[in-house]
Amino acid sequence: MSASHPEPPQTPNCVSTKIQLIVCHTTCYVYVQFITLAGTTRPCERLPAAAGCQAPCATVKVCTLAYYVRPELTVAEWATIASLATALGTLVLAIATFGSIRSANRAARIAEQALRVNQRPLLMPSRLTDPPQKLFFRDRYVMLEGGRGAAEVENGIVYLGISLRGVGDGLAVLHGWRFMAGREEVPERPSLAEFRPQGLDIMIAPGDIGFWEGAFRDSDDPQYDEAVTAVKDGEILTIDLLYGDNDGGQRVISRVTLRRSGLDRPWMAVVVRHWNLDRPDPRIRQG
Repeated sequence: MSASHPEPPQTPNCVSTKIQLIVCHTTCYVYVQFITLAGTTRPCERLPAAAGCQAPCATVKVCTLAYYVRPELTVAEWATIASLATALGTLVLAIATFGSIRSANRAARIAEQALRVNQRPLLMPSRLTDPPQKLFFRDRYVMLEGGRGAAEVENGIVYLGISLRGVGDGLAVLHGWRFMAGREEVPERPSLAEFRPQGLDIMIAPGDIGFWEGAFRDSDDPQYDEAVTAVKDGEILTIDLLYGDNDGGQRVISRVTLRRSGLDRPWMAVVVRHWNLDRPDPRIRQG
């Protein structure tokens, strides 16, 4: 059977909007069920049959239950509503754009950090089982076994060398070195002004062995006498190595000590401390 529906009211200067709901007709009642955009439903509301449609049999259909009467809008009001809707849409678009830009910047920083990690160098003394290397100086060469260092005085010249291995993921480019006789009980990061520039370009590939070498040739050097005495007496020698990646960044200072158990024994290389120059020190807790 057909159901009766309320007629729209006739009100001057007003617009009638039809309200439609999904209803389930029974003999005595109308069960109204509201359908939401998310696809969920609210519990059915039991209403008398006189409130909307009347049908003797159980059917499900869209019925007009009422009309909403609102004043008729003028052209100026419609223009204002359109402007407000445009402004609201622009605001939503701006918020979405801002969120996407922040997300893109965060992703770019993560990618840059991952790239730097893959280029970060780190040097350690080589293994005792690594093959020997030949260190060429200006006027002679020195054979250097794995995991060892060299410290010799010949013809008034102090020759120093260390067998190294690249344990980081990036290429290590040596920039300079610093010498000290003995060792510090509490190591402190040395000043960059104390380092001597490396006269020879030395690069150590990741996962491969390499070396460092230096020499005291000038007897007027302020550390010349100290170096000669320390090497001849077999004291502990402290050598700080300054190096970075192939772009000159991610600089690191690695402190290596050379020591031997007797004057006829080889110099053994041991790393003591690493300092980051271009990144936060992991030993200092960031507040």
